[in-house]
Amino acid sequence: MSNTLVSVPSVPPKSTPRPEREADAQAPHSTDAWGLRHVVTELRAARRAFDASRGRQCGRTPLPSREALVRVIQGLRAALFPAHFGPPDLNEDGVDFFVGHTLDRTLAALHEQVLRGLLFECGGCERERCTSRAAEVMHHFAAALPRVRALLETDIRAAYEGDPAATSPDEAIFCYPGITAIVHQRIAHVLYSEHVPLIPRILTEIAHADTGVDIHPGAQIGQSFFIDHGTGVVIGETAVIGDRVRLFQGVTLGAKSFPLDEKGQPIKGIARHPIVEDDVVIYAGATILGRITIGRGSSIGGNVWLTRGVPPNSRVTQGQAKADIFTEGSGI
Repeated sequence: MSNTLVSVPSVPPKSTPRPEREADAQAPHSTDAWGLRHVVTELRAARRAFDASRGRQCGRTPLPSREALVRVIQGLRAALFPAHFGPPDLNEDGVDFFVGHTLDRTLAALHEQVLRGLLFECGGCERERCTSRAAEVMHHFAAALPRVRALLETDIRAAYEGDPAATSPDEAIFCYPGITAIVHQRIAHVLYSEHVPLIPRILTEIAHADTGVDIHPGAQIGQSFFIDHGTGVVIGETAVIGDRVRLFQGVTLGAKSFPLDEKGQPIKGIARHPIVEDDVVIYAGATILGRITIGRGSSIGGNVWLTRGVPPNSRVTQGQAKADIFTEGSGI
């Protein structure tokens, strides 16, 4: 019998364990991989200390939701301008139904946020009063919406007529950051006037984040208000702006120094921002500070720094710049 060679498959050598990388060695195998128990304990102590400093003694209440208020302002814009911010297939027969349905849903959501804001202010100690007050606020707010819509129409018309680049009022509604900012501010101002805490400021700060235009909800603004370009405009809480006022980018209507109380804290509620009368134009980069009055029909030039009032029909500009031109190093 012949010998037959049978090939035996070789056994692969055992693989050498791969050295564990430093990152692998530190991979979280427990909830305390980074000392989280200690971190969570310290954060809890910080929260409690912060709550105690604010006098929150009646239990924690849910805070207002910025995300919910983003949806609220979107719903209100759609109800005020359904042709622009409603469904693309919306027809004339369905507009009233859409507006009514949108307002019903949106006002219910806003009511919840207003209640949260009121409970936040009282620390949750007066729930019955806050619940009643929230219902009252929402009744007044809903009734004010037609007036807000009418004011916004004047702002949109001012933007269209004041900017030769605007091809239509619709372009101003869709595209202009100043219109977006004033929509938010006029809505928020109604709630501010009802003394609703926190919610109005969140609404205007949503616009600030989106547009770069910072208008406090407390500012009193007349009709036909136009912010051209928009970015960098700041309007303080106690500013009063008349009718047909036009601002350009980078304008500040701000405060100077303000008095402090015995604890070194700013005294609240003092009128500290400018009064801008009707038909005033303020050009780019101008800074106007303090409780001063810019008289009717005045024009404030670009980059002017102004801390004193001016009479009606004033023209305020920078001083003439002095330019000395030297050649080949002469004059140095």
